[in-house]
Amino acid sequence: MTITRRVTVHEGPGGRFESMAVFDDAAGAPRPGVLLFPNVLGAKEADFAYAERVAALGLAVLVADMFGQGKRTTRADPDMGRYMAELNDDRFLLRDRANAAHALLKSLDETDESRTAAIGFCFGGKCVLDLARSGADIAGGVSFHGVYDAPPFPHAKITARLLICHGWNDPIAPPEATVALAKELTEAGCDWQVHAYGHAGHAFTDHDAKMPERGLAYHPDADRRSFRSMADFLGDVFG
Repeated sequence: MTITRRVTVHEGPGGRFESMAVFDDAAGAPRPGVLLFPNVLGAKEADFAYAERVAALGLAVLVADMFGQGKRTTRADPDMGRYMAELNDDRFLLRDRANAAHALLKSLDETDESRTAAIGFCFGGKCVLDLARSGADIAGGVSFHGVYDAPPFPHAKITARLLICHGWNDPIAPPEATVALAKELTEAGCDWQVHAYGHAGHAFTDHDAKMPERGLAYHPDADRRSFRSMADFLGDVFG
């Protein structure tokens, strides 16, 4: 197995973007493709490393740049959420950028464009949900400790199957928000499932999340279990 990373600079809604394709050179091509939407900080090494684990399952992965080339923040930045806030304030633009990233994934030589899915973390989970809500032809989507508020744009038919991996103690997505999402997806006729992890909060997959007093902390059991659930789910949706 030889995992390769390839920087992909591309034009998209609102400017130029820098995404990262990750794939196993030894795997047959084309193969199913997976979009990976990062958290509030934007595309970074932790996302590329996670993408390598997903690529090792025999999948082509595109770590999607949703903010724009060079637009990244760190936890040390006092305004680390500024690029995310721009898209939270314009869900139509978020939707369009997510769909542009999906189109890019399908265009990669390594990707079987008829078999694609999306995964995302925190803000990236919202991206997965909005991509599905837009009616994109992804086979499935996985949200890890995502954000569930519905967008203002009208629902298209949700054809994707969805897996919601959720920390039950997540202060950003409390039980009432999770129930509201389940109601929304049920009314949309979506094939959905929620895996809720007890004693886990927000950011449970993020090794660098170290704010337990705010409900943000890495949770190794939830991280391990959610990866297995994702792998099984993707195997199911890709057949």
